[in-house]
Amino acid sequence: MPEWSIVLIVIGAVLVGLIAWAIKVQQKLVNLDEMAQNALSQIGVQQNSRWDALIQIAGLTREYSEHEYKALSDIIAKRQPITRSSGAGEVNAQENLLTDAMSHIMAVVEQYPDLKAASLYSQTMGNVTEYEENVRMSRMVFNDSITKYNRLVRQFPSSIIASILKFKVKDYLDTPEEKTDMPNLTATK
Repeated sequence: MPEWSIVLIVIGAVLVGLIAWAIKVQQKLVNLDEMAQNALSQIGVQQNSRWDALIQIAGLTREYSEHEYKALSDIIAKRQPITRSSGAGEVNAQENLLTDAMSHIMAVVEQYPDLKAASLYSQTMGNVTEYEENVRMSRMVFNDSITKYNRLVRQFPSSIIASILKFKVKDYLDTPEEKTDMPNLTATK
């Protein structure tokens, strides 16, 4: 066997190995991207459930104050759907809007103790709490998925394939500011 044919076989084997590796990296990038998009979609589903519960509470406030009902309805009207193609900024904006709505509801409930005592209000707030926990878990899954994805996009040598295929680093979801403040445990009632 001539020496040049051995060189061609070695070059061919290296090329096949590189192509196989590139395909494997591409598949992993797509898999991680899909996982992140799915996690984002799950956040959207849970946020919609929270919005639906807040719509119910807004309806309850109408019995007590038309002004409060209108204010809550205005906040709720700003809601935007979260889909697989949404970005972290859109999710964060919707979380902030939900927080504003919840703050407003809490203020209304303090003004109207009968509302707070209503069984439908208690049941709906229980659902809101459950949905909030689901969103929290979905946010954790999303950020974990993004960490794995971003690592693959940024680490050498997979970053070469990611760059060629136009996979970009994705943003993480922010932790709402009120969740990062340490509670004042020394405050007295």
